[in-house]
Amino acid sequence: MNSKSIVWMVRAAALTVAACVSGSQAGDGLRIATWNISNYNGGRTSDIQTAVYGTFDSRSMSPDVLVCQEVLSLSGMNALVSILNSAPGSPGDWQAGPFIDGPDTDSALLYRASKVVFLGVHTLPADPGTTGAPRDVRRYDIGLVGYAALSTQLSMYSVHMKAGSGSTDQARRLIEARRIRDDAELLDPAINIMVLGDFNIQSSSQSAYIELTGFQANNNGRFFDPIATPGSWNNNSSFRFVHTQDPSGAGGMDDRHDQILVDEALGDGAGLEYIGLFGVPYATTTWDDPNHSYRSWGNDGSSYNTSLTTNGNTMVGPAIAIALRNVAAGGGHLPVFLDLRVPGKITADTTVDLGEVPFGSVVAGELAAGNGGDVGLWGPAGISDVTYSLDADAGLSINPGPYLDSAGGSLNTHTFQADLADDPGGGSFSADIRVLSDDPDVPVLTVHVIGTVVGCHIADMAVPFGTLDFFDALAFLDAFAQGLPAADLNGDGVLDFFDVLEFSSLFAAGCP
Repeated sequence: MNSKSIVWMVRAAALTVAACVSGSQAGDGLRIATWNISNYNGGRTSDIQTAVYGTFDSRSMSPDVLVCQEVLSLSGMNALVSILNSAPGSPGDWQAGPFIDGPDTDSALLYRASKVVFLGVHTLPADPGTTGAPRDVRRYDIGLVGYAALSTQLSMYSVHMKAGSGSTDQARRLIEARRIRDDAELLDPAINIMVLGDFNIQSSSQSAYIELTGFQANNNGRFFDPIATPGSWNNNSSFRFVHTQDPSGAGGMDDRHDQILVDEALGDGAGLEYIGLFGVPYATTTWDDPNHSYRSWGNDGSSYNTSLTTNGNTMVGPAIAIALRNVAAGGGHLPVFLDLRVPGKITADTTVDLGEVPFGSVVAGELAAGNGGDVGLWGPAGISDVTYSLDADAGLSINPGPYLDSAGGSLNTHTFQADLADDPGGGSFSADIRVLSDDPDVPVLTVHVIGTVVGCHIADMAVPFGTLDFFDALAFLDAFAQGLPAADLNGDGVLDFFDVLEFSSLFAAGCP
């Protein structure tokens, strides 16, 4: 048996190692990006295509979901879809959620239809006048292709909060943050939540940020910074690797206005998961933090208080950096993205047929089970290991595990025993093995073990099985005369008088 029985500590270690080695590459898992695209109504085709699908040192933004702010119209959103689908290197499967024209600029949801299922949009409306949220908040609800459980769904709040650092500005952001958290608290707790976009918040100590991330009596709507980087971000070089604004303006890169905050369930080691060490602070000495998939795309940390570095940009190189600056012309932003790992999918033989089985015997069978995650769609590093155990009906015995399997390789092979001592014999039998897994869609997978019991014992050699009669004697004598192994009833490898004695003894005893 080559099954990989493990302890749970090994599983945790494996997930940690996978998180550390796969975080900065596109293509594995689900990449979600947010981008305040600066008063967009069309155009900037080449720069957007280069920024999104350009490659430098094997790195590319290449998101699967792109949530944009400052989109001006339906035609602007449609232009983005066309630009992404026609970009060199694009899979060409981009679609958009409904565009809702609210006050000021608006959000837009773009997604790859081969990976994402659009489930709905909900609006938290802006306030009229100058007292509350200046723009609508959109909650986009999405699912994953191939998954149905609520724990694989994601509700994303796209925000573009009030700019400014004055007390009135902060008060208006607080109103918006409260609405988001109140709405999130009403969602099914199994659904993952995320808030992303242009927060315009200068410090984690501001009331709106505390409202989103702080502990409350109802924590179903609580958000976390996956890179655990609190502080006063504005004009602070300690945060130069996570700044997002302004790559093009005179003020330079000095603010962490754009962020992605997520709920704790995306870092609990089960289900849909952040790729990275959730809650571990982001590096302060390099942009290329191996502990995180979270990136401020284009910011290599060399642009503090200056426009985005182009020549010598170690994260994206000159071509992508120039494109990002061009898209942000006039006081714009860099995109931010992170990667999520999808759950493993349990797969197993649905039926194991043991064929003809002698009455009262103990026979061995094999069951193949393991991770059937779609590596062609999600990549091997983008699918969590599946963990499972085995439980069997009476009469079947199998090592219960637990077991672990990674996607993309061969399945585990599990040997089991079927004891037919209590089977009445002479016909078909069936029993079940249950595969109990952390697959959110199929927590219990039932495998049917079937077969046909031949005879009541080894001397019951001819039909009708289950009865010892003249035909069994003829079958034995014929096998003995031909020197067939079936006549070696005592199992010593030699056909002789002792096999005849054994047949006579069994024949006389009859079937049970």
